[in-house]
Amino acid sequence: MVHANVYLVRHGETPTTGKVLPGRAPGLHLSARGREQAKEVAAQFSDVHAVYCSPLERTRETAAPLCEKFGLEPVLCDGILEADFGSWTGASLQELSALPEWKVVQQRPSEFRFPGGESFAEMQARVVGALEEIVRRHPGETVVCFSHADPIKAALTHYAGKPLDEFQRAKAAPGSVTRVQL
Repeated sequence: MVHANVYLVRHGETPTTGKVLPGRAPGLHLSARGREQAKEVAAQFSDVHAVYCSPLERTRETAAPLCEKFGLEPVLCDGILEADFGSWTGASLQELSALPEWKVVQQRPSEFRFPGGESFAEMQARVVGALEEIVRRHPGETVVCFSHADPIKAALTHYAGKPLDEFQRAKAAPGSVTRVQL
């Protein structure tokens, strides 16, 4: 079995963090606090061999200080991209929380598909597949993957051997770094 030191980093704060479900919409950049979090992430590492990023601006901006520190170019990876929230993209979290479907999202995510988007199960399979391919490419190396809350939580749930319905219990705060044993 191939092993690597894999770290999952959630992008730093944006102006919409905790207010809107931005999803894959382009053009969302880090806030001043998010830029500070990106510097704090970079300061935590003393050796990195590769950096992978979701292609969205907020993850690339979070990765930039780490890439600069080690002279690396980030590899853009659709496999660790944010969930496809379909027609929910850009919606207010307050408005979404009033929908009856929100209860399913929170309590039984394995049964939910975003309208016009992907299911949590599809997202989890995509993210896990991408991480396992990254490990195969970098045996014995330290790799940092910059992603989003839901993909990170899905990966953490999978690698902890827990059912997808425990997904909402996983934590991935803005700018957080989590080591994953693969």
